[in-house]
Amino acid sequence: MNRRRRGLFLGLMAGAGVAQAGPLREALRERIEQRRQERESTGVDAEEEALQGRASGGRTAQVSLPAGARVLRDLSYGPDAQQRLDVYIPAGARSAPVLFMVHGGAWMVGDKSYAPVVNQKVTRWLPLGYVLVSINYRMSRTAPDVLAQADDVARALAHVQAQAGSWGADPARVLLMGHSAGAHLVALLAADAELAARHGCRPWLGMVSLDSAALDVVATMGSRHYRFYDKVFGRDRALWLAASPYHRLHAKPAPMLLVCSTRRGDSCPQAESFAAKARQLGGRASVLPVDMKHGETNTDLGKASAYTDAVHAFMRGLGMP
Repeated sequence: MNRRRRGLFLGLMAGAGVAQAGPLREALRERIEQRRQERESTGVDAEEEALQGRASGGRTAQVSLPAGARVLRDLSYGPDAQQRLDVYIPAGARSAPVLFMVHGGAWMVGDKSYAPVVNQKVTRWLPLGYVLVSINYRMSRTAPDVLAQADDVARALAHVQAQAGSWGADPARVLLMGHSAGAHLVALLAADAELAARHGCRPWLGMVSLDSAALDVVATMGSRHYRFYDKVFGRDRALWLAASPYHRLHAKPAPMLLVCSTRRGDSCPQAESFAAKARQLGGRASVLPVDMKHGETNTDLGKASAYTDAVHAFMRGLGMP
């Protein structure tokens, strides 16, 4: 019981009198348990990166850049105020590989410059010569639907590839990466060749999905799920199919690594199914189960660990440094 609930409980006990304390205590316990279940069902704990971003002060003004590195902030890739991206460029960049990062936040919240999204990735990969691009996209309150958010990601990628040369980066050496909702969006782009072609995206090297439980939206919506999924995907099965990476995958994809938290019941099974379908189509796809919290699959990537080494090994397997 947290401090606020404990204070409410004790205050009501004092006002109720000893005679009524027993029944009232039980009623309050039932209400507290009900609220706990409501919080779980609405996904309050499912999108940790949004809370972590706010708790850390949100913005990354304190990010420590390697010597000579620079940041280009809030570059526009579309007319909407949310269609912006940040570019972290190492010193002396020339034909540099690009790490293209899409933040999570239940498709509703989050920001490209939150510390949990970029700090450890800057620390790990900029010294190796990578350019890191972190993008924003329209949130669900302003985007027509989740497909429009996927359009934003594809549009941002095409813009990055068009501008890469001016940053000393190579438009052909791009790795897509996303966490949670962002993992769903990059997986959808990786699966949907029509989406990529519509926005003029060039081929990329591969994709890393950090703990998505929406790789098969039809399966997600057909089973027990957090309430925010209903807000994002609604009740239209046609939208579920259109927004489902698993169901949009019809041709051999670029290599992919699907990270999943073993502490969740839905992430790893969906990752396994998606990877199996990619392999059936001739693609290279692997699953990396990790004993980590959902948010940690993002915040801890870049820290010295076996987890970071495993993801980096996949990147090296694509010919990246």
